[in-house]
Amino acid sequence: MKFNVGGIDRILRIIVGIVLIGLSLMGIIGVWGWIGIVPLVTGLFKICPLYSIIGMNTCPMKK
Repeated sequence: MKFNVGGIDRILRIIVGIVLIGLSLMGIIGVWGWIGIVPLVTGLFKICPLYSIIGMNTCPMKK
């Protein structure tokens, strides 16, 4: 499996996912906050299906 999420992109996805889920659990933004699962999972696994479709890659090149 080829990774396509790296660096700052990965960190931001994890942070945004955790914040959205946390806000949802606190009842601030309602059930829509559970959409935070998507960036959280893509950040943790370093794979984004949308990036694969559009041919984008934020991982550093391997030598």
